[in-house]
Amino acid sequence: MINEKAVNFVEDAYYNGEINKINLEDYKGKWVVLFFYPADFTFICPTELGELADHYEQFKNLNVEIISVSTDTAFVHKAWHDSSESIKKINFPMLADPTGRVSKAYGTYIENEGLSLRGTFIIDPDGNVKASEIHDNSIGRSSKELIRKIQAAQFVRNSNGKVCPASWMPGMETLSPGVDLIGKI
Repeated sequence: MINEKAVNFVEDAYYNGEINKINLEDYKGKWVVLFFYPADFTFICPTELGELADHYEQFKNLNVEIISVSTDTAFVHKAWHDSSESIKKINFPMLADPTGRVSKAYGTYIENEGLSLRGTFIIDPDGNVKASEIHDNSIGRSSKELIRKIQAAQFVRNSNGKVCPASWMPGMETLSPGVDLIGKI
């Protein structure tokens, strides 16, 4: 749920050439993007994950860690990483969720397929979910739009009550609820 604590997990992940347990709570103090996708060795997934990898430095500069999540095992993540040019670029954790435990907790699990829908969750440094998006597996996502949403969430967090209008980008005008609405209703 938005503005509630993100569901914690401790699961295997393929990361930096190794398989290790990662704990969501270890990322407190950072922004986190949980990036659910259906499966390794598919068509749309490498385009999304490759694009995230291409923008990873920009995410890191925003104090954001990406954790991709699918219902594949960490061994499958490693095999995909070793065999795909797009996936070889990934330097963020690839979480293994073969039981669907994490996907179910975040509402992305497709019970009759054992796969996850495409879901994106932005978690703030306090561990609260600030944005979520879940959609059909035939629609790929945009890293640029995800970065824009993170920038907006970070601005709002630090702005003392200001909010971001539609399509807001850093440097554009923002709104002050109550003040900007006077005379416009």
